[in-house]
Amino acid sequence: MGAEKKWLLTLFSATFLSLLLLLLSSISAFSSPKPFLSIVQHGSHYPPAFAYYIWGGRGDRGRILRLLLAVYHPRNRYLLHLSADESEDERRRLAAAIKAVPAIRAFGNVDVVGKPDRITYMGSSNIATTLRAAAILLKVDSGWDWFVTLSAMDYPLITQDDLSHVFSSVRRDLNFIDHTSDLGWKELHRVQPIVVDPGLYLARRSQIFHATEKRKTPDAFKIFTGSPWVILSRSFLEFCILGWDNLPRTMLMYFTNVMLSQEGYFHSVICNSPEFKNTTVNSDLRYMIWDTPPKMEPHFLNISDYDQMVQGGAAFARQFQKDDPVLDMVDEKILKRGRNRAAPGAWCSGWKSWWMDPCSQWGDANILKPGPQAKKFEESITNLLDDWTAQSNQCQ
Repeated sequence: MGAEKKWLLTLFSATFLSLLLLLLSSISAFSSPKPFLSIVQHGSHYPPAFAYYIWGGRGDRGRILRLLLAVYHPRNRYLLHLSADESEDERRRLAAAIKAVPAIRAFGNVDVVGKPDRITYMGSSNIATTLRAAAILLKVDSGWDWFVTLSAMDYPLITQDDLSHVFSSVRRDLNFIDHTSDLGWKELHRVQPIVVDPGLYLARRSQIFHATEKRKTPDAFKIFTGSPWVILSRSFLEFCILGWDNLPRTMLMYFTNVMLSQEGYFHSVICNSPEFKNTTVNSDLRYMIWDTPPKMEPHFLNISDYDQMVQGGAAFARQFQKDDPVLDMVDEKILKRGRNRAAPGAWCSGWKSWWMDPCSQWGDANILKPGPQAKKFEESITNLLDDWTAQSNQCQ
């Protein structure tokens, strides 16, 4: 009798394990990524694509990964930059986390800067790293239409399907750059002082320092200033990088010694260029809350700002504390994004469940399905383009 019970227990155990393994293999097969079938198409007959430059400093690996997943789409291109202040181990961990995402691994459209630059916030090293990022993105991908700059403290307020859908009706040579020639107090405190950025030539972290002399405001060209956050056309960036005109290089040499040069370099280049000055839409498409008069940085946004933020019709918002609860609200209500998952779009074809990422399977990456937030963003773009058509605020 004892032998019979042992035999039945062994049979039952083997049957249970077999069923369990069969169930697990079925789930694994069902949730595994499709073979790469979708060919990303670029050109005027297809939705626009964006090249994202996302950067951060020490301790920003998690924030950069979260932001990447929030703005990810197979049609876009991404370059991530953890500055030289961060360790090589953190940089490797970021690269490993990216490769663990099935879609990113399949489409191969995300890169991490392997030899990082040292960035001094107030200095011109910001412009140097941004131009380097643009040059890399121009070299590795010929299909994107606009270049978008984001920091680890930014977050999207619309999906990438929303963004591409609305920008499908926008001329692809237009540049979204907040700008003005009314320098005000900045002329005395930003333009005329001469500063040096040690980040351009020192291996260790250091702050900018001021020369004892000041210089006159230029009269060979006009200085413009505005938001450092830009959405620039591919054609304008090719002008800045390839430089068939000497204007971008002349401006770069001047702004090397300007405080917060990222608030004036692209603005001055584009508004002094006859070829591009009429392509400027006067907005950075960001939602921010400033003091009056404004301080160096906008307020940190939180849950109390959510309603006003999403009603504003902006594409992005800044700035946010790390993992602030308001980001979870954006993920849940706008992006429909699960933890450690890409924001789903029409390209995602998998089932949505607690155990399966809908974007671990995919279909046609060239189709879009805009959501409710796209309407507010479209209204904002329409109003901006109406102003641009009226030529009421271009490079003035």
